[in-house]
Amino acid sequence: MAANVYASATDGGSGGEPAQTRSGTGVRTAGATIDCPDVGSRLTSVPEQARTEVDKELALLDEQIAKAYQRLSESAQQIQQDSGFADNAIMNPLKEKRGATLERIAIAIDRVGDRPEGLDALAACTVRDSGNQAPEQGEGQDGSGEEQPGQEQDQGGQEQGNGQGQGQGNNGGQAGNGPVAADFADITRVQPNVNSPRQQGNASRGTFATSCGVNENGLFNSDNIIAAPGVTNGAHHFHDYVGNQANNAFASDQDLANAGTSCDDQGDKSSYYWPVLRVQNGTQEQDANSPGGGIEGNAGAIVTPKQVTLDFVGNPRDKVTAMPRLLRIITGDAKAFVNGTANANASWSCTGFEDRQLKDKYPLCPKGSDVVRSFKFQSCWDGRNIDSANHRTHVAFADASGACPSGFRPIPQLVQRIVYDVDAPSLKDGGRTTPLFAVDSFPEQLHKPVTDHGDFINVFDEDLMGEMVDCINDGRKCGAGAEAEPGEKPGEEPSQEPSQEPGAGEEPGEEPTKAPEAPQEQPTRTPDAPKDGNAGGKPGDTGNDGKDEASNPPATDKPAPEPEPSDSPADEAEVYATPSAKSGEQGGSKDGTGEDSDGLGQSQAVGTATSAAATPAAPPRTEPQAVGSGNLADTGAQLWPAAAGAVLVLAGFVVLRRARRS
Repeated sequence: MAANVYASATDGGSGGEPAQTRSGTGVRTAGATIDCPDVGSRLTSVPEQARTEVDKELALLDEQIAKAYQRLSESAQQIQQDSGFADNAIMNPLKEKRGATLERIAIAIDRVGDRPEGLDALAACTVRDSGNQAPEQGEGQDGSGEEQPGQEQDQGGQEQGNGQGQGQGNNGGQAGNGPVAADFADITRVQPNVNSPRQQGNASRGTFATSCGVNENGLFNSDNIIAAPGVTNGAHHFHDYVGNQANNAFASDQDLANAGTSCDDQGDKSSYYWPVLRVQNGTQEQDANSPGGGIEGNAGAIVTPKQVTLDFVGNPRDKVTAMPRLLRIITGDAKAFVNGTANANASWSCTGFEDRQLKDKYPLCPKGSDVVRSFKFQSCWDGRNIDSANHRTHVAFADASGACPSGFRPIPQLVQRIVYDVDAPSLKDGGRTTPLFAVDSFPEQLHKPVTDHGDFINVFDEDLMGEMVDCINDGRKCGAGAEAEPGEKPGEEPSQEPSQEPGAGEEPGEEPTKAPEAPQEQPTRTPDAPKDGNAGGKPGDTGNDGKDEASNPPATDKPAPEPEPSDSPADEAEVYATPSAKSGEQGGSKDGTGEDSDGLGQSQAVGTATSAAATPAAPPRTEPQAVGSGNLADTGAQLWPAAAGAVLVLAGFVVLRRARRS
């Protein structure tokens, strides 16, 4: 059977020639892969005392599969010449090695608990069609209308456009095990498919964001501290790491607690990691000749993310509770191509199109749009364990309405979003013009997008975790990575409706001000908007807060002159008017760019007035606004001297008249 599958998978191209070629990494392209039962997912109950030994044996099973796949990939000629070669030289020895390893797992568990039943049935593996073979003549159209790689090529000796001499072959990917054209889909042809559960009365509506960089310092390894602790190259593929800087297979809990962090808030020492993304351009990276790298089919230039956002969000039905320190969560399945999609949780899209998510395809993004991969982690915890034998059963996903399974409680949900500036590959020529891209994977998983996954270890300071829970439950936006909505500040509870009452929201004793006609803070870029590299401001942003410099008095070192007695009431009203009375009348920017000259979208407190008025208004005086307003008290204050004078004149007349009579 192995021979038949392999022969049919490698028979393609034109003229009946085998559609395989040797790549620069020494791995021969092929249309078959090895499918073995995933033992780790079956072991849902392993005594704590046996965990270390069992984890090492599980990692050995992965190593055995990787080596068998590599040999299978290199053995096309022998398999075609000898129909029994694959079974005799590869598959039967693999079964024997797996059987011995499974027996050691059973013994380790039996020492401290009940011996697991049925492990020996998981020893046998099969060879299966990978789907990476070249199409027959006249075929080759994938969902995007592009031809499969290799249809218009020679059989693999050609150089790529970068001059590295890496043969792409008919099966795609410079390492020979993927990706292929069929792994990509045009995002513009995908229908919107994102639905969110409706929030209910007791929902926790807040967001806590942490900012930990994009791994610009280049922290990589092919370990996996969660699934394969204490094992070098336990992942068989490279990971990007942000946050905790002690990430390797041998880091203890204390090592993680004492480590440095790339997060802005030093109270977050959590570990966030995921498989690196590579472009298949022939670049020889640091791991080109190492296990986990080129030796295992992970080849090409590692792409540093353009942006990484790490948000913790609430539950649409209930309040959330704190995550326990050192909680471990794996989301997605690194072996989903052979395991099936039950635990798959990859989402791929493009900026500007994130209402459309792909699960089993890489996106072809239009020009100006970036590739986005995202993960929504499990958000329900069993209330007891920080990990489990298969690294899954201690956490769970909420259902479509947001409800957690019985016995589980909602915790803040990590939503991880990674953005890459990579161009859509040229599928017609197998990526020679514009190279293909793919995530690192176990070699037999063929870089399929459905195998994408993310890992998280909670090493938040307990006080900071408490702040996160309060923030989310109170419906606020908080955290070092929070982006406030226009008019809000991180940590403030979003206002539901703007106040309609005059003076609402003002401090006692402040002068009432006119409501601004535009946001008071520069709007932040929405996640879906393609970036254009404009660091100071974005097209369409005005930065205008509804005020301009006409509302600010001109700077002066001298006090304004007192009004002359001949000033009219209208003139006095102009002089004594408060700044807020004229706020927002001359909307416009100071520098003609649509933004205030300080680049922050805020009006400056002082500066040269740019109002069109010929004479700027005098600065406000400290007298109450009643002065000069023409009220009764002011009128009486102006008339009493005249009345007193009139009395004196009348008294004078009386004295003069009496003097004449005498």
